[in-house]
Amino acid sequence: MALSKKPTTGMKDILPAEMKIRDYVISVIKDTYGKFGFTSIETPCVENIANLSNKQGGENEKLIFKILKRGEKLNLETAETESDLVDGGLRYDLTVPLVRFYSNNAANLPSPFKALQMGNVWRADRPQRGRYRQFMQCDIDILGEASNLAEIELILATTTTISRLGFSNFQIRINDRRILKAMAAYAGFAEENFDSVFITLDKMDKIGIEGVKEELVADGYEEAVCDKYLTLFTEVEKAENGPSYLAETLKEYLDEEVMASFMEIIDSVKATKADTFELVFDPTLVRGMSYYTGTIFEIAMPEFGGSCGGGGRYDKMVGKFTGNDVPACGFSIGFERIVLLLMEKGFTVPEEPEKMAFLIEKGVSGEALCNVIAEAQAARKEGWQVLVARMNKNKKFQKEQLMAEGYNEFKEFYKNPLK
Repeated sequence: MALSKKPTTGMKDILPAEMKIRDYVISVIKDTYGKFGFTSIETPCVENIANLSNKQGGENEKLIFKILKRGEKLNLETAETESDLVDGGLRYDLTVPLVRFYSNNAANLPSPFKALQMGNVWRADRPQRGRYRQFMQCDIDILGEASNLAEIELILATTTTISRLGFSNFQIRINDRRILKAMAAYAGFAEENFDSVFITLDKMDKIGIEGVKEELVADGYEEAVCDKYLTLFTEVEKAENGPSYLAETLKEYLDEEVMASFMEIIDSVKATKADTFELVFDPTLVRGMSYYTGTIFEIAMPEFGGSCGGGGRYDKMVGKFTGNDVPACGFSIGFERIVLLLMEKGFTVPEEPEKMAFLIEKGVSGEALCNVIAEAQAARKEGWQVLVARMNKNKKFQKEQLMAEGYNEFKEFYKNPLK
């Protein structure tokens, strides 16, 4: 098989110009989240396949990069099922690893625990703009906080971070899985069909309300039930206060404390936010993960034309590992899409040190070379970013490349100083 210099499909090499922006974004994220009391953790990139395939990851469970057993444990001749071959997989998000981490280490963690986790995840997805098979995720989560203070803190921390990165005209769309279920029950859908209905509802922004109705009817649901269901969405859109309208309409199907808490999240964020963004109640917001139990949210960026992050409450996941449920809520920034947008805008990292390049002719060695390096060290102490490199034969082209990377001062050192 011939060697290939190209990355595997859906993955990419990261050149210095992008890496500089990525490092800057990471520094802003860590600094901002640190000010909100989040502490960094790290988990392995490989998880037990049972953890990744527990029917909580939605469509992502179909996209797992699975890992074969090794050595004596791998017996191709006697294998009958996939479980005979596979025992691990690359993580498809950071939430499942976090929950396993917390379940294993809770005795050594504060309560509530505010976690910041950044790292690569892998999905065997169809690559497209802003979507890769290996990509960085950036999550903040609060475990052990049952009140809506968790949601308020997560939204404020995330929006503060995005604003610090130079974005202002974005939306945080917010909904609650319990509201979704109450609306479906009110319309007359059977509970066992809720997930199927929500999968179709999630296409609303692509196929419109009539398209959603056509799909629901095609799936065998009664037209009258579908009409009653979709009328709710048009009435919410017309209402001056959508949550209040639903609170009254769904009072037989939805605990009034749920809606009161939900409205408090919206009111508190709007009253205390220091940045320019819009918080919007969106009753069509579903989020694909089946592990969500309550509030869900998503970042909508007009520059990208889609979601640039999201999250929600998942109070039942820890209990899958320990037998005891722990309240949990998280928010993930779409790191790769944020970086993509910054690069497309021609973003430059602020307050970079001045750059100087020392170009040394081949043949400069010994004491002369040490003197050049010592001079570079002195310049670095003064705050310069100094590149020390051998001079190419085509010095003009070399300097043009360096200038494109931001080097604006050059010093040239020759074996014969008279040059």
